Amino acid sequence: MSAPADVSSGFVSLTVGAKAALITLVVGAICLILEPYAPWLVAWPKGWVLPTTDWVGSSLTWFLEGIKPVARMFSDVMRYPMDWANFVLNGTPWPLVIGLVTALGWYLGGLSMAALGFLGLSFVLASGYWAESMNTLALVAVSVPLALVMGGAIGILANEVPRVKNALQALLDIMQTVPTFAYLTPLLLLFGFGPVVGLIASAIYAAPPMARNVMLGLERVEPEVKEAAIMAGGTRMQQLFQVEIPSATTQIMVGVNQCLMAALSMVIIAAVIGGFNDIGWEVLLTMRKAQFGEALLAGMVIVVFAVIIDRMSGALATERKRYDRRVFWALVGFAVLFTVAFWSSMPNASDLTLLDPVADAVDQSLTDFTRANGVWLDALKNNSMFYVLLPLRIGLDQAVLPFTWGFSWTSGMSQGLFLFGAVVGALIAWRGNLTGGLAFLIAIGMLETGIANLPWPFVLTGAAALGWVAGGPRLAMLSVGLLSTILVSGLWDRALLSLYLSGAAVFSCAIVGGGFGLLSAVSPLAWKIVRPICDMLQTIPLFVFLIPVLMVFQIGEFSAFLAICAYAVVPMIRYTRHGLVNTPDEMMEAAIASGATEWQIMRDIRGPYAAPTILLGLNQTILYAFAMLVIAALIGTTGLGQSIYLALGQADIGLGISAGAALAILALIADRMVQGFAEERRKALGL
Repeated sequence: MSAPADVSSGFVSLTVGAKAALITLVVGAICLILEPYAPWLVAWPKGWVLPTTDWVGSSLTWFLEGIKPVARMFSDVMRYPMDWANFVLNGTPWPLVIGLVTALGWYLGGLSMAALGFLGLSFVLASGYWAESMNTLALVAVSVPLALVMGGAIGILANEVPRVKNALQALLDIMQTVPTFAYLTPLLLLFGFGPVVGLIASAIYAAPPMARNVMLGLERVEPEVKEAAIMAGGTRMQQLFQVEIPSATTQIMVGVNQCLMAALSMVIIAAVIGGFNDIGWEVLLTMRKAQFGEALLAGMVIVVFAVIIDRMSGALATERKRYDRRVFWALVGFAVLFTVAFWSSMPNASDLTLLDPVADAVDQSLTDFTRANGVWLDALKNNSMFYVLLPLRIGLDQAVLPFTWGFSWTSGMSQGLFLFGAVVGALIAWRGNLTGGLAFLIAIGMLETGIANLPWPFVLTGAAALGWVAGGPRLAMLSVGLLSTILVSGLWDRALLSLYLSGAAVFSCAIVGGGFGLLSAVSPLAWKIVRPICDMLQTIPLFVFLIPVLMVFQIGEFSAFLAICAYAVVPMIRYTRHGLVNTPDEMMEAAIASGATEWQIMRDIRGPYAAPTILLGLNQTILYAFAMLVIAALIGTTGLGQSIYLALGQADIGLGISAGAALAILALIADRMVQGFAEERRKALGL
């Protein structure tokens, strides 16, 4: 972030960032000095905790019990389309399904997409999970229309009634930031256990992308188009449904694409509460049995569906070209004839387990690999934990022990570390960056103390300072107010643990993703290699990320860290590359004409211009990391994610909603702050 010089005309001129850093540093120093005499400055006293979890649980239980009869009636109604979708998809012969998907692929994207549909469904058939896959498609086939109706209605309402737009946007923020596991418990109370509750959970999760795209599409309709509809004498409903919505079709279809992907990503979570014989349940079952080959195979089936649905719905949203319908009907006709001709000798789809030897080979290869490389795998995991993650979590003063580092941390070492931070910070300040120097000293203090042990006044002050710099006093007060609700609810320690793990993952993603994004920007060959990997990572449902890390590193915090990084790194890669390669031509020509080298152009032209886009990539990485925290709780994390998962198992509505809200608060504050910094950079660049 570029800022006015911290030193001007021989006098120290404090910028907003320098003032914020200085206040945070002073508060942190006071807390460290007074810790032996006032321990309540570090740990919020239990006597000050309000029973908010109990209040939330009792209030919600009372409310949900009141509307349960209506919810159960709705559940009974939704069971009919669910059963019909299951009947149709399971009753349709598999050659006909493959033929229809192949024909649709041809019509939307030509030969390449037809091949994708044919080979993808052939893989599903060979896996032996055909029946389970059709059950999954039935869930998606019913939940997506429900989500489209919900999302479309919210989007249209926001467009037609501007007074409720801000409230609806806040509702969408809550729906997208509250972890899905958090609202599964109240859904179970309302709708009972079974496939329908998984369907409803999928619809709730998939509705916000549709709503946002409908809102965006209707906002972007040209004023001339609206004026023409008014001049034609149409009623408001005619203007909306016959002119404005058709004009926004492209953006709305993007919402349909995102809605489909969101619903598919929920299939494993839906299996947790649905007990449904679908592919999500197979992933869960094989993971619990440590059958990693089978789990990976079932997970790849979900990936195949995700890729096919993503490509076809994406083509439907963006591509105008459609291919020869005669070929489409020829493929459908061939599928019908093939089905009729081989009806009597056609094998049952569930009996085709051609890939079972592959799954067994994966299991055996994994066993052989871990046996042969167990020493260095354990060394990688232990070194990462003892020398990186553990010090970040509990600080050097507690993590440095004879068992881990070979020696004990002393108070003299703490003083030396602080002295080192003060000297380096002073050098940075002397070079004209007082804010950077103060920030470095703050970072040293956090490393010595550990994120999970940070004093609560320091955290609140730091959040207020960052909020003030990013968005002014309003964001500062919002940050402090929201964090204070976590503090008094008794979830503060767990929130700091979540903040530690997500922060470590985001920092790693920023370094690794930024590096790959930079490489992809300067090397087209590198982007050709990185792009399909990014496409695959973005279409893999959350749970599938757990399988490969569990296969190699087993259960533990390091495995959870790797899973979060794998899921959250893609936005950083994409946004970094996008920002760097989209520098205006006139700026590049001016830099080249002035004789700048490639490195100078990257450092002084491309980098600063790409900063807003890169910050948005960081924003998405943060949200992805928080979204993955609850899933990672299944394999060894602590914090709010674990509380949410435990609340689901204990049917504790109060704990589930409170912990979910706390996680959403952390994500929301981080989102607003990064957006504020990105907006500041855009203004500085005149964008």
